[in-house]
Amino acid sequence: MIWSAAIYRRFAAALRPFVNEEITGKKKKAVINHRSPKKNMARIGVFVCWCGENIARTVDVEQVASAAAEMPGVACAMTCKYMCSEPGQAAIRHKIAEEHLTGVVVASCSPHMHLRTFRKAAEKEGLNPYLVEMANIREHCSWVHQDRTQATAKAIDLVAMAVAKTRNDQALAPITIPLTRRAMVIGGGVAGIQAALDIADAGYQVALVEREPSIGGKMAGLSETFPTLDCSQCILTPRMVEAGQHPNITLHTYSEVESVEGYVGNFRVKVRKKARYIDMEKCTGCGQCWNHCPAKKNPSAFDYGLGQRTAIYIPFPQAVPARPVIDAAACLKLTKGKCGICAKKCQAGAIRFDDEERMVTEEVGAIVVATGYKLYSIEKKTGTAYPLPTAAGTPLPLSGYGEYGYGRYADVIDSLQFERLLSASGPTGGEVRRPSDGQVPKNVVFISCVGSRDNAKGIAYCSKICCMYTAKHTMLYKHKVHDGQAHVFYMDIRSGGKNYDEFVRRAIEQDGAHYLRGRVSKIVEQSGRLIVRGVDTLAGEAVTIEADLVVLAAAMCPSDGAETLAQKLNVGYDENGFLSESHPKLRPVETNAAGVYVCGACQGPKDIPESVAQATACAGKTLVMFSRQQLTREPEIARVDETNCAACFACVRACPYTAIERAEIRDRKGNLVKRTARVNPGLCMGCGTCVAVCPSKSADLAGFSEQQIYAMVESLV
Repeated sequence: MIWSAAIYRRFAAALRPFVNEEITGKKKKAVINHRSPKKNMARIGVFVCWCGENIARTVDVEQVASAAAEMPGVACAMTCKYMCSEPGQAAIRHKIAEEHLTGVVVASCSPHMHLRTFRKAAEKEGLNPYLVEMANIREHCSWVHQDRTQATAKAIDLVAMAVAKTRNDQALAPITIPLTRRAMVIGGGVAGIQAALDIADAGYQVALVEREPSIGGKMAGLSETFPTLDCSQCILTPRMVEAGQHPNITLHTYSEVESVEGYVGNFRVKVRKKARYIDMEKCTGCGQCWNHCPAKKNPSAFDYGLGQRTAIYIPFPQAVPARPVIDAAACLKLTKGKCGICAKKCQAGAIRFDDEERMVTEEVGAIVVATGYKLYSIEKKTGTAYPLPTAAGTPLPLSGYGEYGYGRYADVIDSLQFERLLSASGPTGGEVRRPSDGQVPKNVVFISCVGSRDNAKGIAYCSKICCMYTAKHTMLYKHKVHDGQAHVFYMDIRSGGKNYDEFVRRAIEQDGAHYLRGRVSKIVEQSGRLIVRGVDTLAGEAVTIEADLVVLAAAMCPSDGAETLAQKLNVGYDENGFLSESHPKLRPVETNAAGVYVCGACQGPKDIPESVAQATACAGKTLVMFSRQQLTREPEIARVDETNCAACFACVRACPYTAIERAEIRDRKGNLVKRTARVNPGLCMGCGTCVAVCPSKSADLAGFSEQQIYAMVESLV
């Protein structure tokens, strides 16, 4: 960096006629006068990057630089092997000072990668950062073409377009918007709890919304976790209690997000709190109500139908909050006007049969989505599984796996139901027993990839964790039933992760799990046993196993309502219903809606460590936002010329981000002068849809004006 400082001193004298000095504290900040000696004459610098061999292998970068030097308004052109490197940035700064540049064009990779890098370099030298443009000659040129001559010609055209745009650039200033330094986390599973705690521990208020009566999510129902076989409740319960008692966390359990308004830093979220029929402030959680409730034979959703609960209940012993909820459909008092024993037994008077759902409005600056997953619907009758769109755009229900007998044979269960059989808090007290007759199964068949990696009957993607939890299930089964035998039908074993492959080998070599590479064709019931017919592709022979219990490792799908929530948040989602991140590598927890972050299995199949890591990343992004008093946003957004606006509001209807609102202009006496469309700078994402639909040409996009677009097109003629 010594040579860089020498360069600045060397050209200080040459810059003096074109520099105004602003004194800030003890330092002097040089601000280049963007008007060159000849009035309104552009002086643009073009910098062509080799990108190692990524560009130079296909594009003649020296020829591109030579052609750029002859373009109108270009004062200098040069090449550099790595423009994004420190020497490359220093070369840009040096040329800005030496040539008194009024604009910069960098011909290199995608603007998504390094536009901010080059803008910061220019800003350090006093040039307005929005007078810097990039020509993408890597992804748009060298990576997609083989012919060097044609690729070079195309690269020259791309640079010419960028130069034409830069000649018409305007100096812009970042937009500042107010910031509410309070967050909301949607989803109270392990990822949501982690995100809420990280934000709350930093000193900011968090509203945690969970639609079940208790936080904890799917992890609360697990027995042990791979690859360490730690007790799931032992890991999760302390975090649940901490979240429930944290002074900076407000719990909204048994609640759902009704609507979301506003924009980054200023969201208004309406939360619908369902009727619990319990006064949460009076209730002490003593348990008298559910211990005396006569309606005891209701399927337990927490045990996935394997156990039963009363009409008034807490989901599981470690629930947070440890307060009951009344199932209105099962309560005799609410359905028939009879009973009311719970109210008589409650000494605190906390039972409220007249309770109603209510709306609560939360004002927050950031939203973290951690809504988790559900299992693929295995039954022949589908409808609960996520509908895949067809080419015609109509939903196509998944075909299901009716031949496996799930829902028809009591002893064919899914993986989460098997977790409840293994759990000490489950319906069998941790003993592995068949749901049909309560007997201990001696022969258990585990079938992997039920719904996953199956274009014909299921979903194309891999659910990522099935191989691991199936290996865990075989080990735990063997630990509880020592004389039992586990058989696993699998397609491939995918155990990518720290100590994951060793875990699978341990299940096979130490606990004796019998792995068969192949699919199961059919399961039938004969004489109280399940006949599993499949194939072992490695041995090249058909296999028939008489099983006492069959466990299906079903695919992971987005939770119910994920698509609807995504639409409320203006967040994208893929063809499978998982929420989409902004960039899979550079912005893996951010979304296309500023201020909305995603973590955990709502984004795609994930295990617990990855979900927790993403939750902490979301919290980190939120805290970076909250570290400032105000938010600054890029100024490249739409603007409406209100004097010419015809108030047709076509832009209002077309805007995908609801960033344009109807406004009125009134005189000093309050009389209506005219109606107009107005852009909310906090919501606008600069997509330009409003510009395309505006019939009066009143809408324009800063940094991408029609004048600039026309200039780019004309440069090719």
